[in-house]
Amino acid sequence: MSRNAKINTLLLLIVAALAVLPLALGLGDDEEEPFAGADAQAETAITELKPDYEPWFSPLYEPPSGEVESALFALQAAIGAGVLAYYFGLRKGRRQGAEQARAEQARAEQARAEEVPSDIGQD
Repeated sequence: MSRNAKINTLLLLIVAALAVLPLALGLGDDEEEPFAGADAQAETAITELKPDYEPWFSPLYEPPSGEVESALFALQAAIGAGVLAYYFGLRKGRRQGAEQARAEQARAEQARAEEVPSDIGQD
């Protein structure tokens, strides 16, 4: 197994552990919404500290349920990941294309340098 394969396997195991351990250990079982987002937790904390607090503005769109909100958030993350993957793939492809063009140019120059003109030494 190559070094990169070992690193990738280790990273994959760490990500899997981060996803499974909170569920396996029962973290958040004592809460009403065990895995609520930071916005919901902040709203709860603010209303506990200052019950008369009024937000400065309201959201432009309020999803009908938490599931729809989660789906929209996941869609936003997927679009962002797609844009980043496209950008990095494009950069890598351009770099590989430039390297290939340089290699082909070097081979062509070397071939031209190795060609011996046929009229040299025929005087």
